[in-house]
Amino acid sequence: MSGPLEGVRVLDVSTLFAGPLAAMFLGDFGADVIKVEHPRRPDAARGHGPQREGVNLWWKTLGRNKRTVTLDLSQPDGADLLVGLAERADVLIENFRPGTLERWNLAPERLHAANPRLVVARVTAFGQVGPYAGRPGFGSLAEAMSGFAAITGEPDGPPTLPPFGLADGITALATSFAAVSAVRHAEATGEGQVIDMAIIEPILMMLGGQITAYDQLGIVQERHGNRSVNNAPRNVYRTADGDWVAVSTSSQSIAERVLRLVGRPELIDEPWFATGHERAQHADELDDAVGSWIAARPTAEVIARFEQAEAAIGQVYDVRGVMTDPQYEALGTVRTVDDDELGLVKMQNVLFRMSRTPGDIRWTGRPHGHDTAEVLGELGLTADEIAALRARGVV
Repeated sequence: MSGPLEGVRVLDVSTLFAGPLAAMFLGDFGADVIKVEHPRRPDAARGHGPQREGVNLWWKTLGRNKRTVTLDLSQPDGADLLVGLAERADVLIENFRPGTLERWNLAPERLHAANPRLVVARVTAFGQVGPYAGRPGFGSLAEAMSGFAAITGEPDGPPTLPPFGLADGITALATSFAAVSAVRHAEATGEGQVIDMAIIEPILMMLGGQITAYDQLGIVQERHGNRSVNNAPRNVYRTADGDWVAVSTSSQSIAERVLRLVGRPELIDEPWFATGHERAQHADELDDAVGSWIAARPTAEVIARFEQAEAAIGQVYDVRGVMTDPQYEALGTVRTVDDDELGLVKMQNVLFRMSRTPGDIRWTGRPHGHDTAEVLGELGLTADEIAALRARGVV
């Protein structure tokens, strides 16, 4: 069985996380992804995170299912070669500052002249227009400017940024969805288009109805730690073993089950217990009831009793818990893949399971420029021509 995007070719001309991760998602489901990097300045993601014997580990996931090519796009010959690749592509993903492609004579107009069906996804911190368009930026700025950091953390603590690329990851999902949507349009009409993806926007959508609540009621959400303004009990609680578990009662029926389980059914009859918003205003009392019950019991008993009561609970894991959890094992969430440099490597599997056209990890992230000769050979270049380009620093 092949992935649903088999036959779709993607040029990944982006660096670091949002663009390359979007290209990885497309590659996971069958697209032929060609990763284009500078001959002497590879994607900075290759230097992020831990390494084993000089081999970057994060790249093994981020670069999977991609053929790696080197091109100096600032040189005319390099730009011409990219146009040649774009003639045969369906999607090009880039994340240079606005105006950079234009400076290299690689504006969307030239790319569309070569291939009218091409989808050009432009991923930047602030978008292609506006007073901030030319500023450098990363996902951390989006996490700050979107309002995410302002509502994350303890009430008496500072705004809190996530310890991973949250905004980049959300943007990658949005970019891959936009690209597939635009490819569908191109298949139907023969028309390519430009996608303007600003990293500050997708994470804002994930924050829910804050804009509407502020517009209509003037509400500005504050930090509440692990509590929610929409329901209670909702928090993390420590067991007698010293583990942490998360409890959520987003539905009324589960809230009632939890309070019966912990021996406080009388609270269900309180007038304020009838809605999640009102329960949230009594979070201290509810947290005390749930937290004291959990603190008196070992983790295994707590989880078993919650499951028997059909109440929602999950243990707070670090990566070790993820690697040994039977539910993740049943889903195949962690995949073991053979790698030419490291041998067997474990990593996250593809995002979702499809019954007829499942995705796959065909290979892990490859070394810088590994497939340059193969890909340029597909354009008709000879070995001597490629060698000459290499000698001039074009590839």
